[in-house]
Amino acid sequence: MFVDEYLSALESSDQTAVLRLFTEGAVVHSPLYGTMPAADFYPLLFEDTAESRLRLRSVLTGEHNGASATAFWFDFDWVLADGTPAPFTVVDIAELNAEGLITTLHIVYDTATVRPLFEKSASSPA
Repeated sequence: MFVDEYLSALESSDQTAVLRLFTEGAVVHSPLYGTMPAADFYPLLFEDTAESRLRLRSVLTGEHNGASATAFWFDFDWVLADGTPAPFTVVDIAELNAEGLITTLHIVYDTATVRPLFEKSASSPA
């Protein structure tokens, strides 16, 4: 299943491996970064990441009106580029094409604790 590949690529900041799971022109909806092409999102995320550890909690799959989606709930122990820990629990919802590639990814989590850390890290001198 693509979820294990996705989480492994995300945890290791492997842009090539993660983008192989998406269609060309796929879009990511992130509560922290906004909506953008996957090819633009992952370089930004990985630039802002010193390290991450992920733990899968659950996977749900389903179809409706011929559309397929997979939701996966996981813990994201994110360490920002400046070394600040910013952990959160997240649900990603992947809309898939007939070949099982991600066309759209919706990232869902509460940014109340993460956003201030992220903004402070982004404004810190490199």
